[in-house]
Amino acid sequence: MRTKGLILILLLLASQFTIAQNPDISGFVRNYTGVLYDDGDFSILQNTLNLNITKSGDKIAFKANPMLYHYNADSLDLRLRELYLDLYFTNFDLRIGKQQVVWGKADGVFITDIVSPLNLTEFLLPDFDEIRTGVIATKFDYYIGNNTFEVIWMPVFTPAETPSTSSIWYVAPDFPVTPTFDYSKENIDPSLENSEIFVKYSAMTSNIDFEIMGAYTWDDYPTMHIEKQFDMSSGSPVLTGLNITPEHHRLSVGGGSFSTEIKGVILRGEAAYYNGKYFQTEDPLQLESIIQKDYIHYLAGLDLIIGGVNLSTQFIQQTILDYDKNILNEEAENTMTFLARYDLLRETLHLELFSYIGLTYNDALIRPKISYDFDDSFSILLGSNIFIGDTDGRFGQYKDNSMIYAKLKYNF
Repeated sequence: MRTKGLILILLLLASQFTIAQNPDISGFVRNYTGVLYDDGDFSILQNTLNLNITKSGDKIAFKANPMLYHYNADSLDLRLRELYLDLYFTNFDLRIGKQQVVWGKADGVFITDIVSPLNLTEFLLPDFDEIRTGVIATKFDYYIGNNTFEVIWMPVFTPAETPSTSSIWYVAPDFPVTPTFDYSKENIDPSLENSEIFVKYSAMTSNIDFEIMGAYTWDDYPTMHIEKQFDMSSGSPVLTGLNITPEHHRLSVGGGSFSTEIKGVILRGEAAYYNGKYFQTEDPLQLESIIQKDYIHYLAGLDLIIGGVNLSTQFIQQTILDYDKNILNEEAENTMTFLARYDLLRETLHLELFSYIGLTYNDALIRPKISYDFDDSFSILLGSNIFIGDTDGRFGQYKDNSMIYAKLKYNF
């Protein structure tokens, strides 16, 4: 109810602001069609209407970003991605309402970029400016020269979105017996005690740009607490049931990122330390089959241009500290990304290859695409998502979902 009340207040304030001054309206319509290589079935049939309604003044600005997704024949999904007011003062700004926040220097990887949770209902395939979910927050930015102090307070927890059980992106867990689920602890009630806080200091100098961040937040993904039930009638324990209770836990996170240019080559780095994460374990002595361990997530990357081709690569590692051999996750998971992009015909034809390469499980997601801009308004894109490698890997598990797709987009 408090969230609905905040949105209602913002709508009333925005309506007074926009009625007095005609708002600016822009956006796009898009058709997105994908076909699976394996059997020729449609992997996605989606029509999208995106609206950006904005108005800016000297001391105040407003933005609303509703998006309407039409799937298949009759499924509609209306999302209010952003709805906020900006208030401008001499040395600081305030943004109040539903908003998306982007932090860090990584491409396609989320390390310190943890304010806005992810929508993973289509895995990592949506455009990266659409994969983040808007959050109800108050954002305060204070400026001193080239330095910015940022504080974000989130009174309402928003979890990550995961695929439904009917989705081709849903991977069913492998349980020895059919489990029962108790969802009584999955929701986080809005309260001051349950709110989240994020802080960041950033600076831009002639030699380096860097950020230092910290957060007291909730894990966007629930931990599965597993209670096992045994039958002892035969004299030895026989597993007869599993009662699973999903529950979100607190995380404390600290980290930072930087980028600098050396002789035309851009070097980037990003790292975060996560405290309070729970992992699934096969250790029979661990209550509810979980164990708490800290972990480090970091990357090193570089960007350069060779012969007019924009090249970028990143090495990413996630390492569990004080590792226990019974944890289901690997102690260290290594991934690389590779991007090559070439623009020609006066930057109307774009060739791009982006790949995730899983070094731990020898799997990959390869994403070639070609797009053409007929003018500033209309474009067409043809691409492919190719999953290969070990089915135990993050990407290889979707090898049956490799597809070809097309997007027709009109901007207005």
